[in-house]
Amino acid sequence: MKRYCLALDLVDDPQLISEYEAYHRNVSAEIKKSITDAGITVMDIYRIGNRLFMIMEVDDTFSFERKAAMDAANPAVKVWEDLMWKYQQSLPVAKNGEKWMIMEQIFAL
Repeated sequence: MKRYCLALDLVDDPQLISEYEAYHRNVSAEIKKSITDAGITVMDIYRIGNRLFMIMEVDDTFSFERKAAMDAANPAVKVWEDLMWKYQQSLPVAKNGEKWMIMEQIFAL
């Protein structure tokens, strides 16, 4: 089991943040299946202000490249991702169009 931590910002607007959270309270079964089919066994998202933090635990079948290919072939995921981009904005250190960024672990106990 491997763990990844990722970060992303939301557009800093209380109404948009509220809408984003509402969508995440009602994620469709098809989107959830696309996540688990990619080998993600745990996905938690936390928010403070407009900063998001995601923890993913994955099995041995997971890779970011495989997940991207699966997402590109799934029309429901494309619709979901396009919708979510309305609420999301890249981190200041991101390349153009880059969304969730992998964080580097700097401490472990």
